[in-house]
Amino acid sequence: MIPVILSGGSGTRLWPLSRSQHPKQFLPLVSNHSMLQETVLRLDGIDGLKSPIGVCNENHRFMMAEQLREINISPSAIILEPMGRNTAPAVALAALAAESEDDILLILPADHVITNVQAFQAAVKHAKEIAETGALVTFGIVPTEAETGYGYIKGGQKNTDIAFNVDSFVEKPDAETAQKYVDSGEYYWNSGMFVFKAGRYLEELNKFNPEMLQACQEAYRLAEVDMDFVRLDKKVFSQCPADSIDFAVMEKTDQAVVVPLSAEWNDVGSWSALWDVTDKDDEGNAINGDVVTVNTKNCFLHSSSRLITTVGVDNLVVVETSDAVLVVSKDNVQDVKAIVDELKIQNRPESELHRKVYRPWGYYDLVDNGERHNTKRIVVNPGAKLSVQKHHHRAEHWVVVKGTAVVSKGDEQILLTENESTYIPLGVVHSLENPGVIPLEMIEVQSGSYLGEDDIVRYLDKYGRV
Repeated sequence: MIPVILSGGSGTRLWPLSRSQHPKQFLPLVSNHSMLQETVLRLDGIDGLKSPIGVCNENHRFMMAEQLREINISPSAIILEPMGRNTAPAVALAALAAESEDDILLILPADHVITNVQAFQAAVKHAKEIAETGALVTFGIVPTEAETGYGYIKGGQKNTDIAFNVDSFVEKPDAETAQKYVDSGEYYWNSGMFVFKAGRYLEELNKFNPEMLQACQEAYRLAEVDMDFVRLDKKVFSQCPADSIDFAVMEKTDQAVVVPLSAEWNDVGSWSALWDVTDKDDEGNAINGDVVTVNTKNCFLHSSSRLITTVGVDNLVVVETSDAVLVVSKDNVQDVKAIVDELKIQNRPESELHRKVYRPWGYYDLVDNGERHNTKRIVVNPGAKLSVQKHHHRAEHWVVVKGTAVVSKGDEQILLTENESTYIPLGVVHSLENPGVIPLEMIEVQSGSYLGEDDIVRYLDKYGRV
């Protein structure tokens, strides 16, 4: 069985922690590991697993690769989507990447919380046995309340002692209908997790959406392989229809089976959902970071860099990062996406980026910025190198704070150590490398008429970003 980790979401309802360039699945929201890492780690102990296949946005490729490396997982492939096309094409690409049509795929979104790992693994084992017969299996979460934020699956005739043929998929209901679903005992929350043979999924997709399958096949055939990365053909994939696996296949096939799952599952789609799965104090407050409260109840309070204090409040979410603060009632957390939409309209970078921005070579932290200057703290990993590049509109001053830097500028190459500096004039081709065994830390001061990150002309890049 091949785990397929789908990591395409942007998690806008968990802004400001989750942003499009560093979304929730790469964040340690419920443990010391990221949600992506937790998704893979909870598979430990399942027999017969092959190396996983990852599917993610091209901009997230190095985060996925690095986070898998941190937990000693070597993926068989990381498929890079040049643009999002929803889950049906993503799963098709993973099926095409499998070694055999008989390989069984375990499809897992990278951003779920499952507390009862033993129950989850038992359900996976059962689903695998059913999938070996040619069925397309999904997991239906046994509902704990009349939730209106999830779609539902109605179970039909029994398939095994605990699984059912799918009678129907239904959209998110209103509160009254959701209560009827729960009371009947026949309905389950739609989890978005699946188990089936690679070939069987492709057969059903070809039956119901041949245009999608053809686009995926051609984009995969023309793909370029770079290390673990499979770079799809952008032009072909842009023509692929966008649809979820539910709409494209599962709602149409007569081979769908649902395995009930009661494993303390949560898709962490909002701040209130994260409050649900976080440990709380005696007043019902979920607290992370530097927080002091007085007469505060039932709140989610998260501090990333500064002290948060609250007095006499109830049912609030307060999330602080180095460049943004969110305050919202827990009753309105579904509307956080509207804030992100407004930030995009205003062309605010906070909609996409944190102040600290991760790159394949390390990261930078934007310490200060003005109309004609930026100041960054740059950390370069041992052995890493920034691209050979130039800028049309800015010059740069570099000061080494810790470690050793090899700097190329024009035809000159120099070695800088702590407390030494250099100047990169506007338009000069340059690069920066850390030849040492400890991280290189430096301060960069940019000055010029335009300071956007798109003012980079790359000539050579070890990470394929030219």
